[in-house]
Amino acid sequence: MTVAASPISPTARGSARRPWSRRVVSLAGVLVLWQITVWLNNVIGFMNPALLPKPIGVIEAASEQIAEGFLHLDILYSLYRVIAGFVLGASMAVVLGCVSGSVRTIEDFVDPVLELLRPIPPLAWLPLFIFWFGIGEPSKVYFTAFVAFFPVYVNTIEGVKYVEPVLRRAAASLGATRGQMFRLVTLQAALPQIITGLRLGFGMAFLALVATELLASNAGLGYRIMEARNYFKVDWMVFGALMIGAIGFTLGSLIRAAEERLLRWRARDEK
Repeated sequence: MTVAASPISPTARGSARRPWSRRVVSLAGVLVLWQITVWLNNVIGFMNPALLPKPIGVIEAASEQIAEGFLHLDILYSLYRVIAGFVLGASMAVVLGCVSGSVRTIEDFVDPVLELLRPIPPLAWLPLFIFWFGIGEPSKVYFTAFVAFFPVYVNTIEGVKYVEPVLRRAAASLGATRGQMFRLVTLQAALPQIITGLRLGFGMAFLALVATELLASNAGLGYRIMEARNYFKVDWMVFGALMIGAIGFTLGSLIRAAEERLLRWRARDEK
């Protein structure tokens, strides 16, 4: 069975060339609003000025951490934990979601158990993960994988289950085998929802990362935020949070770039 490549519409091509100037203006606007808020606080005094550092103060905190030589290690530790946990949890979720979505018998056995576990707040499991795997790297990676698993699984199984029947019938009429049906029809049709699940799971992975580093760690950006809290270094705390956001934004942008490349056949109405 051969499938002709879908032509890429001019609109779809245009969506790949994102207007980065607007994004830069957006970030610059946040910095300006931040500085204005600090200035208003100094004039009106609606909160303790020590609790609201200036942007320049956060930059100075960054230079202090670079000078002390542990910033790059914190970034490497956090990157390893979030990437390893996300890849482990997402890969398991995609495989299990595809299998459960394709085979009703497996779904009947697997789905009730996961639906029982999914509503439980992830942080309720963190002490158990620490007891089971210790305070080293395994507990952080496994907990991050556990938290990232559920949104990826839910989106994957929904995408696989609810493929348009007309697509399956068209492929069957062309003589597609079961393997070709899954690879060229089911998986392709479910891919947008799978990627949505990956993006949601990636955000949850960062939530898990910060939780583990705040409670049971001696390195990492979350640990550094907690250490700064103990010494009342608010500018360090803000810088740590912004670093986590910057890393998440960078890795999230890579996921979005992969999404636009894999799904370049989708047209988007640009306004």
